Amino acid sequence: MRDQIMSDFLKTLASDASPGGGATAALHVAQAAALVAKASPDGRAARALSMYALRLAEKEAHAAATLARARRLPLGEARELAVAEARRRACEPAAEVIAAAAAVLDLADRVPLDSLVGTDLAAVAEAARAAATTAGVSIEIHSGAAASPEVTAVGEHADRLTAAAREVVVPA
Repeated sequence: MRDQIMSDFLKTLASDASPGGGATAALHVAQAAALVAKASPDGRAARALSMYALRLAEKEAHAAATLARARRLPLGEARELAVAEARRRACEPAAEVIAAAAAVLDLADRVPLDSLVGTDLAAVAEAARAAATTAGVSIEIHSGAAASPEVTAVGEHADRLTAAAREVVVPA
C-alpha cells in the first residue's frame, strides 16, 4: 500500500479485496501530516508522523484481512474465538490512528497561519477529524464501546484549527 500508485490504490479500495475504512482513516492522517510538513518551519516531526501513519494504514489493512479470515472459518467455538480476537486486535491500530490524528493537529498548531497555508491547515483539520471519527466508529463496531472522548477532542481541536484558518486575511 505504501508504494502503490494512487489510481491503483483507488481501484483496490473499490474492490471486494478492499483494505477498508480503517486504512483510509490512517491515510487521512498521513496526508494531513504531509501538509503540515510542507507548511512547518521544521517539518521533520510531521514527515515522521506521515510515515508512521502509512504503517498504521498497513496495520489496519492487515487487521481487516485477519478479521475476514476469521469470519470465513467454519461455524463453531473456534470461529467465535478467532473472530472475537480479531475484533479486539482491530481496535489497536484504530486507537493509534486517533492518537496520530491528535498529534497531527498539535503539530499544525505550531505552523504560523497566513494566506499561503490557511487552506492547507483547514485540510489538515478536516482530514484529522475524518481519521479520528472513522477510527472511533471502527472501535465502536468491533468492541461495542461508546465513542471515546479522544475522538471528541480531535473534533473540537479540528473545529478550532478550521476556524483559525477561516480568519486568515488575504493581503491586498
